[in-house]
Amino acid sequence: MSQTTQQKIDQWVMNTYARNPVTFVEGDGCQLKDEDGKTYLDFLAGIAVCNLGHAHPGVAQAICNQALKLTHVSNLYYTQPQARVAELLVKHSFADQVFFCNSGAEANEGALKLARLWGKEKLNGAFAVVTMQGSFHGRTMATLAATGQVKIQKGYDPLLPEFRHVPFGDLQALQDIWDENICAVLMEPVLGEGGVLVPPPEFLAGVRALCDQRGALLIFDEIQTGLGRTGRLFAHEHFGVAPDVMTLAKALANGLPAGAILARREASALFGAGAHASTFGAGPVVMAAAAVVLETLTDPKFMGCVQETGAYFKDRLLELAGKHPQAVEGVRGLGLMLGLALTIPGAPLVKQLLQMGFVANCTQDTVLRFLPPLVVTTPEIDALIGALSQVLAQARPEVAS
Repeated sequence: MSQTTQQKIDQWVMNTYARNPVTFVEGDGCQLKDEDGKTYLDFLAGIAVCNLGHAHPGVAQAICNQALKLTHVSNLYYTQPQARVAELLVKHSFADQVFFCNSGAEANEGALKLARLWGKEKLNGAFAVVTMQGSFHGRTMATLAATGQVKIQKGYDPLLPEFRHVPFGDLQALQDIWDENICAVLMEPVLGEGGVLVPPPEFLAGVRALCDQRGALLIFDEIQTGLGRTGRLFAHEHFGVAPDVMTLAKALANGLPAGAILARREASALFGAGAHASTFGAGPVVMAAAAVVLETLTDPKFMGCVQETGAYFKDRLLELAGKHPQAVEGVRGLGLMLGLALTIPGAPLVKQLLQMGFVANCTQDTVLRFLPPLVVTTPEIDALIGALSQVLAQARPEVAS
C-alpha cells in the first residue's frame, strides 16, 4: 500500500509542527479544498499571509509572467520588480529606504542589527533592546531572545543578550527599566501571538516620546499587523504614531516568501555596502507578486471594504459573546485581526471547527484568533458565527445557542 501525503511528511519531515490531519490541495478566495474534496472556509489565511485570498488571479498572473522572464540574478544587479515594490512601500509609509529579505524573522534580525549599529554610532555603544512580555518576533537566536514568551525560549539558553521585557501597555514599567544601555524598543502595535491585545490609546505615543527623549530607535514589528490586516495599511496608523524602523513579511507577497525592513534615512544610512545581505531577498518573482499586493491594498476602496467587514465581524463576535457569557470573556482586536477570549481552553474548539469546515487558530491557550483573507464576505462570516455558536453551546451546555 502506498504511503499517504501525511505519512510521508510524518516520516521524512522534522516533527516541529503539531499538524492537523488535513491535506489541502486547492484554494480560491477564502475557500480551501482538501484531497478528499471537502471544502473549508479559511479564517487564518496561512497565519495572516494570504491577505488577498488563495489563488488571487492578479498575483498568480504576475508570478507566471515574471517566471517566464527572469527568476533570479542576485542583488549584485538591479531588477525592475524590486524597484516598483520599494517605490510603493516608501510612498505609502514613513520610510525613506527599504531592505528586502525572505521572512519576518529575517526582517527582525536585520532591524536588530540596525539597532546595534545605532547604539554604537549614536548612544556610546548601547546595545540593549526592550521588548514586550507576550510578544513574538521570530525563532532565530536573536528574535527568540527578543520574544517575550518563556515557553518559546525553553531549551535554547543561554539566550543572546541583552533583551529586557516589560508588560505590554505599561509605560511606567518601560520608564522604570530604562538606562543608558538601551538603544531601541522593538514592539508589535497589537500583540498577535500574545493574544490579540490592543494597547491603551496613549501607549504607543508614550513609547515614541520616551524614545525621542533618550535618542533610541522605535522599531515596530508589523509582520502580522501590517499590510491591511487591522483596516489600515499599517496598524500604527490607528494610533497616530510612526516608528523609525518597521518590519514586514507574511502578507507582503500573498504566500511567497518576502520580508522587508523599512527605515528613516538616519537609521537606514547605517547599513553600508556589505553590512547586510540576502541571497534571495527581493527576487523578481516574489517582487512581482508583492507589487500586485501593494497596488491592491493601497486602493482606498479596498481598505474601506476591509474596515466595513472588520466592523461587521467584530459586531457578530460581540453578539456571540453576549449569547455565551459563561464561555466567552470578551472580544479583542482591530479590523480583521480579531480574538475571542474564552474562559475555557480553545484548542478543542479549533478542532471542532475544523471538522465542521472552518480553519481557525488558538493562541495563549484561551484566545480564538481570526485572521481571514481581507476579501472575506459577510455571508462567510455569518457561516463561521453559526458554527462558533454551536461549539460554544456544546462547550457550555447550560448556555443557550
